[in-house]
Amino acid sequence: MQASSVWTLGLRNLWRDLRAGELRLIIVAVLLAVAALTSVGFFADRLQGGLQRDARQLLGGDVVVVSDNPAPAIFTEHAHAQKLQTLATASFPTMARADQAQGGASRLVALKSVAVGYPLRGVLHLNQGPGQPDLEVRATPESGYVWVDAPLLEALGLKLGDRLLLGDASFHISHIIAIEPDRGAGFMSFAPRVMINSDDLAATRLVQPASRITYRLAVASVAEMGRAGEQAAKAYLSWAQEQAKSLHGVRIESLESGRPEMRQTLDRAEKFLSLVALLSALLSAVAVALAARAFANSHLDASAMLRVLGQSQRRIAMSYVVEFACIGLAASVAGVLLGWGVHHVFVWLLAGLVDAALPAASIWPAVFGVGMGMTLLLAFGLPPVLQLAQVPPLRVMRRDLGTIRPASWLVLGVGVAGFAALLMAASRDVKLGLIAVGGFAVAVLLFAGLAWLAVKLLRRVVNEATAPRWLVMATRQVSAKPVYAVVQVSSLAVGLLALVLLVLLRTDLIASWRKATPANAPDRFVINVQPDQAQDFQAALKKAGVQSYDWFPMIRGRLIAINGKDVTPDDYAEDRAKRLVDREFNISTSETMPEHNQIVGGHWTAGEEGAISMEEGIAKTLGLKLGDRVRFDVGGQESEARITSLRKVDWSSMRANFFVIYPVKHLENVAVTYLAAYRAPGTAGFDNALVNQFPNITNVDLSSTLAQVQRVMDQVIRAVEFLFGFTLVAGLVVLFASVTGTREERAREYAIMRAVGARSGLLQQVQSAELAGVGLMAGFLASCVALAVGWALARWVFDFEWSVLWWAPLVGALAGAALAWLAGWWALREVVRRPVMQTLRQAQE
Repeated sequence: MQASSVWTLGLRNLWRDLRAGELRLIIVAVLLAVAALTSVGFFADRLQGGLQRDARQLLGGDVVVVSDNPAPAIFTEHAHAQKLQTLATASFPTMARADQAQGGASRLVALKSVAVGYPLRGVLHLNQGPGQPDLEVRATPESGYVWVDAPLLEALGLKLGDRLLLGDASFHISHIIAIEPDRGAGFMSFAPRVMINSDDLAATRLVQPASRITYRLAVASVAEMGRAGEQAAKAYLSWAQEQAKSLHGVRIESLESGRPEMRQTLDRAEKFLSLVALLSALLSAVAVALAARAFANSHLDASAMLRVLGQSQRRIAMSYVVEFACIGLAASVAGVLLGWGVHHVFVWLLAGLVDAALPAASIWPAVFGVGMGMTLLLAFGLPPVLQLAQVPPLRVMRRDLGTIRPASWLVLGVGVAGFAALLMAASRDVKLGLIAVGGFAVAVLLFAGLAWLAVKLLRRVVNEATAPRWLVMATRQVSAKPVYAVVQVSSLAVGLLALVLLVLLRTDLIASWRKATPANAPDRFVINVQPDQAQDFQAALKKAGVQSYDWFPMIRGRLIAINGKDVTPDDYAEDRAKRLVDREFNISTSETMPEHNQIVGGHWTAGEEGAISMEEGIAKTLGLKLGDRVRFDVGGQESEARITSLRKVDWSSMRANFFVIYPVKHLENVAVTYLAAYRAPGTAGFDNALVNQFPNITNVDLSSTLAQVQRVMDQVIRAVEFLFGFTLVAGLVVLFASVTGTREERAREYAIMRAVGARSGLLQQVQSAELAGVGLMAGFLASCVALAVGWALARWVFDFEWSVLWWAPLVGALAGAALAWLAGWWALREVVRRPVMQTLRQAQE
């Protein structure tokens, strides 16, 4: 056998089949799968590269030593010994004021003092007024000058050049901060930033012995050191982590433990995009298998003729390998190019959440996409086609010989295993991959088994003596070929499963995002309201038109004992646990459980003395469980209670949340202040009037942050919905492939019926009943399984509350019937109208 003749035969077959349109479904299925996977792959690859690049800017250096007091000198000395550069900053909340001549308004700000050389990583963007371009600088404010966020000027009624009062010092406002690379995402980062030179900090007299200040010593390698500098920074990180273990109030931040912004939202979006891509690939596998089987059935006669003309089985088989390898490679490359274009749409849709100037993607998503496309085609498309080489020459005389058989378990197992392994790698999440791939594998077996039982029962359910004629004929059509019926129901159910699952997940996922930041979410948090001010403060809110607000007592307490044993930071190895034990908790009391919390363990009993409710995350970190007794030091008074419930708290929501809540109205003999969270009215000057009436309160304006979060949610939702269209198209391809797979068999059967007197109208009724019945069953089964798979994904992958929609199976069944009927009408519309003699003549050729 000459290689040139095999290539010639394979390419000739390819050209003929392309012109006949017999490869159209296979090419579309492979292209969709590769495009969906590579678009997510390119996006995730560039996003990961961007996060790695920007992580140092978010931290402010390669390594950051965070402490409650100025970092011990040993950290600076060791960095300099390793030829690393350092920079110290200090930040804390305080009140900034306008001069009395300009209204005397005050506002809570996040004050930050910086030294020469700031920032070590990234650049600072400053603005000098409306219409002026941003300045990219690595500098510090001059002595006597201050840089501020734009919202502070609006809140205090100031402008550039005015004076701002901080403690005992007065500063000139010279620039507006547009972008601060190492801002972070702590609670006080929501307050407007005020930046001063570290040499001016003492003049403010704001730093007192009891002041709560966060000191950060940033350490970074010098760019000229290159690879050696990176190694020196890694060595310094290991050394600093060891040193911090024996020091009180010191922790180390690095690229691994840094503070990526909007991480939870971005993680959920990336997982959902991966799920959509996985489902598109799974649907495409089903479509390829169905389309390849239909392709093989249509080429049985041609293969038999090639055998008659002397072609060997090996040459025929290799020619089809060449043909399918060519279309697989072409479709995969086209899918990679489409995926490359689509991922740019993701970057555009998520502008602001991710940096549009992301680093270039690596070659691996493209290689992976081509590999996935070839695996998809060779594993699911080639096995039935290779059987064409085994068609006996006698088929030219006896058409009942040489039919396509199901693939062997070995061939099918190897192909499915390889495809599943690639899908697991594409998922980037073990739980997501196992639930999606495993769920679909179980679903296919379940669909096949239930469809087989349904076909067996069908003839018994329909009474041929009383049922309409078209229903009797449709029932006979389905039950006469049970294998075809099972394959059709199973494939339709798989396609509908993906569509129903995505619709349900998308609805609940978006609802959970919207629920976290509803349109009326609080945009003001007020703390330090004194007990004697509580009634007047609430009256002031109601007078201004604020009818709905969160109102909680706030108590400061330190955990000192668990089950009668004293607790210290040294009892824990995890850094977060050490910090929690080393600081005071925000504790509250409430007879009613907060409506935005969820009990996940134990019971909340209103008014129960000696009981507390813990947030499940902190309980896990500290090794606490239901029934444990914990003791807090609350302002010198010890309070011991038993953990009776665990709560799930969404910390990304814009609501007041607490680690610890006593389910009582109040605690006796403890110092308490109050916290209020509400949506500010549109009345001009409301915030200033409230601060003037209650000058001791701290008012945190979250309006800009809330607007940013809601904007981010809208961007993520648009990206999710955009990729959803891929799976929708893939699902429709599966529907079309499953219906058209038996088109020629239907044409011959209908031709015989018409030859013996059946009218076209009757045959159309039979066809509609058969398709609607198959779709009805497939839709019902798919919806039931989608509810189970969706619950598993919501609980273990996306971590949001799953709403079980009991009407989904009914709607899914009706939708399946409608989609199957529409697909059948479009694909089979000419079968009933085809001339009888033409069909019978083709069957004899």
